[in-house]
Amino acid sequence: MNSALFSAHVAHLQEIYEQALDFSGGNEFDGVLIHSGSEKAYFADDRGVPFQSYGHFLHWLPVNRPEQCLLIQKGERPKFLHVVPSDYWYDQTVHLDDAIANAVDVVKLSSIDQIKAELANAKLAYIGEESIKYTSLLGANIVCNPGKLLHFLDYHRAYKTDYEIAQLQSANQTALIGHAAAVDTFQQGGTEYDIHQAYLNACGILENEAPYTNIVAVNENAAILHYQNKKRARDNKNNVLLIDAGFRCNGYGSDITRTTAASSAHPVFVELLKEMEAIELELIAAVRPGLSYVDIHILTLQKIGELLKSLNIVTCDSDALLDNQLTQVFMPHGVGHLLGIQVHDVAGFQQDVHGTMVKAPSHSPNLRNTRMIDKNMVFTIEPGCYFIPMLLEPHRSSKFKAFFNWPLIDQLVGNGGIRIEDNILATESGSINLTRSS
Repeated sequence: MNSALFSAHVAHLQEIYEQALDFSGGNEFDGVLIHSGSEKAYFADDRGVPFQSYGHFLHWLPVNRPEQCLLIQKGERPKFLHVVPSDYWYDQTVHLDDAIANAVDVVKLSSIDQIKAELANAKLAYIGEESIKYTSLLGANIVCNPGKLLHFLDYHRAYKTDYEIAQLQSANQTALIGHAAAVDTFQQGGTEYDIHQAYLNACGILENEAPYTNIVAVNENAAILHYQNKKRARDNKNNVLLIDAGFRCNGYGSDITRTTAASSAHPVFVELLKEMEAIELELIAAVRPGLSYVDIHILTLQKIGELLKSLNIVTCDSDALLDNQLTQVFMPHGVGHLLGIQVHDVAGFQQDVHGTMVKAPSHSPNLRNTRMIDKNMVFTIEPGCYFIPMLLEPHRSSKFKAFFNWPLIDQLVGNGGIRIEDNILATESGSINLTRSS
């Protein structure tokens, strides 16, 4: 971890949180207490659910452990209340990088019961999932998850510091190593399970250390957008691989999708993939501050519609597809989302610190980001084109049935679909592709 970048990041967050305290009521709170979260078990079982620290906690500290707290007060160094219980059942070792000790005060505690003594009766805004537990623990001096404060903090999460950008770059570089191993395994005839394991091994991670569950889809399974299985059975032929997989670096997750077509794939599908890869780069080139992310999505629909027509997958022109919302039959998801501590990061619909929301447009309800693009935002660009029977079949008998080249579509369904996804940093005048830049 780069100590200078991390210190500057913490100093920036201190400034944001002090502004948030003023914004949410001036003297209403003496500070903010951020809780990492608590361990959970499956219902009626003592088996624990894999733990994930709360996003606003990870924003400050790359410590993925339960019952940790961070105290932020005006004009004071952040205080990390580092709870390390005495326990012989589980390894409680936590390695804290020297950069953390240089940027925050670390107070080691043996139980959460000792937290109250460190707060000196300050009136605090508690943000975290355990409102009832921490109200009981700390008494009447806390207000849990005040909306005005959270709106301010969520909104600013979209803007990344140099430290955050460095973590995302590193997360992209490692994920690409995994993607290369996955493609190699696919080309050798590996199953979805084999490809998944090759990815994890190349990245050097366990499955629950990934920022999200890998999507590893071969052939027709590539048409299932969040395909969750890892088939162990071997298909007759590996024609198409769609893999959507990332890597987490100090809490920040990359989110990369690649589609690979073997020579045995349908030739129109191979050409479709080539052109979709070109479209993705054109969309990235269009990114600039002051442009609505919704406009990038609409541009995506236009370009995919033109491509479908040029390959004779549809028989109508792209305007007819757009006017009748038929491009969405082939691309039902949005072109991307904000990215950071969370893969689908917070405040994609939030337009200002007051919490003003703008929903996805009615023609594309699955779009996850309606913000204006601004410098230092990080988001994904991920156009897709799929042959999804559930969406296609109703149109065999709809008034638009003549718009579809059904004989060709029937040949393409077994190839599943295509998605190409990179992680993009908006700059002062354009963008940097964090996935493809070294």
